[in-house]
Amino acid sequence: MVEISVIIPTHNRKEFLKRALRSVRAQKGPVFETLVIDDGSTDGTAAMVEKEFPEARYFYFENQGPAAARNRGIERAEGEWIAFLDSDDEWKPGKLRAQKDFFKEHPDYEICQTEEIWIRNGRRVNPMLKHSKKSGRIFEACLPLCIISPSAAMMHRRVFEEIGSFDESLPACEDYDLWLRITAAKPVGLIETPFVIKYGGHTDQRSHAFPAMDRFRIVSLVKILKSGVLNAEQAQRTRSILLSKAEIYCAGAAKRGKQDEVLKIQTLLQSVHETLQTA
Repeated sequence: MVEISVIIPTHNRKEFLKRALRSVRAQKGPVFETLVIDDGSTDGTAAMVEKEFPEARYFYFENQGPAAARNRGIERAEGEWIAFLDSDDEWKPGKLRAQKDFFKEHPDYEICQTEEIWIRNGRRVNPMLKHSKKSGRIFEACLPLCIISPSAAMMHRRVFEEIGSFDESLPACEDYDLWLRITAAKPVGLIETPFVIKYGGHTDQRSHAFPAMDRFRIVSLVKILKSGVLNAEQAQRTRSILLSKAEIYCAGAAKRGKQDEVLKIQTLLQSVHETLQTA
């Protein structure tokens, strides 16, 4: 019986994907399956996976972005637990075993992540203090930016049944959006051993395609404020972060002459105000 479903979304990253799949193949202990969700690759990914990693379940879809790819993986997963691995990252041996052991020792947790090693342009770098991972009730710590990495996380599939899956309307920051919804309701465990090697600096990262990432975080903050799931303290802190991000983003957009962007954000803020006034 499959215990864990490993979901790897990918798009034209054939060489990176080989490294990721090798690191999954090296995992021992729990019974797991590997799902490669190909988000419209044209670089021979399908042939490579079939030839070199026949144990993986391969699925091809027209390009719709990482949120849709991860969701298609969740829909097809057979395991009780879900683990994600970005195709440009890799795991160190023992990652899956360590997380399954964590859940055995902490049955009240449904999601945990491990520490990670960061590599930028071929060199190891130290994450800034603002990226420090935390454990427990970490909703407020997640508001400024992502401190949960998809490649480091494992969660029970019922989390998605209760909270929902990735928001496919977001072309970026879809993980930030999900972590906000999860951490508003659930504690997150942390394994302090770095079982993930996270690579950055290459040109196909989402941060290169969408340089003003806070515009998507603003949308997520608005969504969760309007959802009504936050307690008073969470809502107050969320509103504070939202207003701060909106002020900075609008100032930058106005400076670049993008008044339409300013208007969009102002409209979103007004919708939040109206929702909270009638709540």
